Amino acid sequence: MFTRLTDDRVTWADGTTERLDAPILATGYRPHLPYLAGLDGALDPAGRPHHRDGTSPAHPGLEFVGLEWQRSPSSNTLRGVGRDAARAARRLAARAPRA
Repeated sequence: MFTRLTDDRVTWADGTTERLDAPILATGYRPHLPYLAGLDGALDPAGRPHHRDGTSPAHPGLEFVGLEWQRSPSSNTLRGVGRDAARAARRLAARAPRA
């Protein structure tokens, strides 16, 4: 498991760092995101994701899915998370460098 995330790097438990493009993290049924605490503005004071429709306003490229009332009442359900995930994937793909 990693110990820290920054805008474009991950720090692993052994202290090594590595550049990353798009980490995908699953936290379960309730957001538990202490590893984002080092990213100023990623979380609100209560530790919840700071976002607008799933996108972090402070960190372009940081997307959230599966949050309660993220975009609709079904955002945190199996019925709705797919729509939000597809939207996040499109936004991330648009940011990806072209080969």
